[in-house]
Amino acid sequence: MMRIFLVGFMGSGKTTVGRLLAEKLGFEFVDLDDEISRRAGTTIPDIFERAGEAAFRQMETETLKEIVRRTNIVVALGGGAFVGQENRRLIRQHGVSIWLDCPLSVILARLDGVTDRPLFRTPSQVEALYHRRLPSYALSDIRINAGRVSPEEVVHEILSRLPEYLTGKSS
Repeated sequence: MMRIFLVGFMGSGKTTVGRLLAEKLGFEFVDLDDEISRRAGTTIPDIFERAGEAAFRQMETETLKEIVRRTNIVVALGGGAFVGQENRRLIRQHGVSIWLDCPLSVILARLDGVTDRPLFRTPSQVEALYHRRLPSYALSDIRINAGRVSPEEVVHEILSRLPEYLTGKSS
């Protein structure tokens, strides 16, 4: 019984890597933002616009509380999910957190032209948000370089590091 939670900033590859990792392991894959959107019957930007970020964060925690009941699952968290102390506690109690550490320059290149992210307004705002979230991401169980490598290479690295973590030798 295993639960893997992928942590990282928007554009770090959590969904892409998560799908590949789940496929390799034969696990279920869930994108937390997609699950919230499905349950709310609307988009994440619409939730932010209509209800605000605080309401979204509450929905995020409630959805996460239900997801942690599942086993053999890979979860791609939203970029701000691991910032919340209650979310970190839930994840730590129920699984392993893996930070897909991606340099800001790579993230900005990946997000060039993206318009559907509610917290992506300007590069300078994104940079400030990125730096505010880094200390929370650093609390993850495992840190993986996800910058200038392919998603397949990231999955390979995760698979090579999981046994190390599971035997109590986490990084």
